[in-house]
Amino acid sequence: MTTLIDTSPNQTRREEPSSAGLEARQLMRELSAFKTPRISRSSWELASTLLPFVTLFAVMLFAVDAGYYWALALAPVTGLLLLRLFIIQHDCGHGAFLPGRKGNDWVGRAMGVLTLTPYDCWARSHAIHHASTGNLDARGYGDVDTLTVQEYADSPRLKRWFYRFYRSPAVLLGLGPAYLFLLRHRLPIGLMKAGWIYWIAAMGTNLVTAIILGSLVYAFSFATVAVIFLPILLIAASTGVWLFYVQHQFEHGHWDKDAEWSFHDAALMGSSHLELPAVLRWFTGNIGIHHVHHLASRVPFYRLPEVLRTFPELHDLNRFTMRDTFSMMRLALWDEGQRRLVSFREAKQLARASA
Repeated sequence: MTTLIDTSPNQTRREEPSSAGLEARQLMRELSAFKTPRISRSSWELASTLLPFVTLFAVMLFAVDAGYYWALALAPVTGLLLLRLFIIQHDCGHGAFLPGRKGNDWVGRAMGVLTLTPYDCWARSHAIHHASTGNLDARGYGDVDTLTVQEYADSPRLKRWFYRFYRSPAVLLGLGPAYLFLLRHRLPIGLMKAGWIYWIAAMGTNLVTAIILGSLVYAFSFATVAVIFLPILLIAASTGVWLFYVQHQFEHGHWDKDAEWSFHDAALMGSSHLELPAVLRWFTGNIGIHHVHHLASRVPFYRLPEVLRTFPELHDLNRFTMRDTFSMMRLALWDEGQRRLVSFREAKQLARASA
């Protein structure tokens, strides 16, 4: 394995990437070898996810007559399958699932009907997230709101209270996902003035989703569809938001002001590697290998393990386990002096010490 050494004349003064034995810009070039989707593999990934999802959803609808709790027992697996359909939609947004742009877009739009996520709107905001991740001067698109310690201290009391409420696990993993997928995605929030295509994407997705759900309501009743569909959606949404949170909200992440920010370094050093059990890696489409994904988003999700095998030095970079994620949930503020995320309690102790 060739050691990647930085030869860029614009190297920043920090040595974080080189200290890991990696140079992000060179690594990104080498990862281009993994960017080609395999049509047969992509077709299999879609079929092996969509068909079981539709089958289990139908079984749950019919199983309600035998007892709601029997039907509800299938909700976790069905919800994870819906999450995997979102991962496929996610790869389509990056142009990584199929070779052609049109194929990616139409598969992504079809998945958006099932995930209640208008594809074109989401793809635009997610692209902005990728282009600005870790940039303190470009926050607000497709990310978890994060304040610095100083910004929090300078905020009015009401804003501080709301921020603490927003960053609580009950909101981040409960109310937040429900609001995001049931309400916020119904309109092109943030893109209302960006062009008519986003209105068409949002309204078109809403219409097709309404037709499908309306047909099911006609066949089974509103109550039956609601008690089946909502748990599935919320399991998928909460798991997805949890994944997204731990992918960037870890203690020694990477945030910089715009003048010192580097896309390549922020992508590699500011994204985590969440090592999951094999079954969860399948359901989550290897999205836990997020540092590789952010550096080379055109790599199909099913090829990400190939990257780790080829570049073993990436395996332990920003690596976390499921157990580690519990402590991450208390981190809420970026301390620019220490260059790490801290909890509200730590920020208060720092303020007292400095006073």
